[in-house]
Amino acid sequence: MHDFIHATHPQRVVFGAGSLRHLAREIDALGAKRALVLCTPEQRPQAERVAASLGAQAAGLFDRAVMHVPVETAREARDLARRLGADCAVALGGGSTTGLGKAIALESGLPIVAIPTTYAGSEMTPIYGLTENGLKKTGKDPRVLPRTVIYDPELSRTLPVGLSVTSGINAIAHAAEGLYAQDGNPVMDLMAEEGIAALARALPAIRAQPDDLAARSDALYGAWLCGSVLGAVGMALHHKLCHTLGGSFNLPHAEVHTVVLPHALAFNAGAAPRAMARIARALGGVSAPAAVHVLARDNGAPVALKDIGMRAADLDRAADIAVANPYWNPRPFGPAERDEIRALLQRAFDGEPPG
Repeated sequence: MHDFIHATHPQRVVFGAGSLRHLAREIDALGAKRALVLCTPEQRPQAERVAASLGAQAAGLFDRAVMHVPVETAREARDLARRLGADCAVALGGGSTTGLGKAIALESGLPIVAIPTTYAGSEMTPIYGLTENGLKKTGKDPRVLPRTVIYDPELSRTLPVGLSVTSGINAIAHAAEGLYAQDGNPVMDLMAEEGIAALARALPAIRAQPDDLAARSDALYGAWLCGSVLGAVGMALHHKLCHTLGGSFNLPHAEVHTVVLPHALAFNAGAAPRAMARIARALGGVSAPAAVHVLARDNGAPVALKDIGMRAADLDRAADIAVANPYWNPRPFGPAERDEIRALLQRAFDGEPPG
């Protein structure tokens, strides 16, 4: 057993079908009186129903959450919360909405109640990201961690199958990198493997029957575990590449994670054999990179950057950005490895199996 440090985050989780009905109680438990409800434009009808259920507890609604949290949007939402006298925020949706809530909390300190409707896992982390002038910057701050998370599988039953699969593989990426993180520990290893296995069970079942409540519950359970891993340990090559591709080239978040993960794992395979063995075991495969690729391909997810909006002409710039300020990784990927990262991106662009 190697030496390690494990820190837990103060957070309350309410899990179960129909648990949205407890939202007013959870706002009261925070000592809050007026909640600003956050959502994307597409989820406004659902957010309006949530706000209506809160009655006088709802201060208002902000429906302009978008991918990668542009700093201008974050400031607009923060200013609205201040004008309305909101003393907490309710983030209904996926990573974009949770990210917006975190951006508000970063500057204002407002407590966040997160209600995930995808499997992004952002609700379990103190990690935030803001995009300004074409660059996405990330950081960690305990103020942005949602104080309460309500996991209601009923809310994800209508999540489109395609987005369910890519969102689930995005969650798997959090746990996969946690298994070879510099600051990993045995507790996180257990959670990571269990989370990956839960999602590996859930995603094919959701594709077969989208409204399967048991499968939706498994997926949320897996997302919770995988998000908890990401919140407790550091990020590595995979997340650096995805932050680069998403923030600088505005590619869809979950799809980028789905395409890149097999290639990032292949790059790290020789430097992290134990992690690869656990990932493969959780996925029921022999090779971790290949098993992730097959999970995506066989469940209809994109496997090529060219199919989700990336331009071949931007691959060189993406490689340059990724290696300019690298995260820790079991295998270095700084400027000296720039050509290897460029080759990785080319394989991901073309949709080749991981090499």
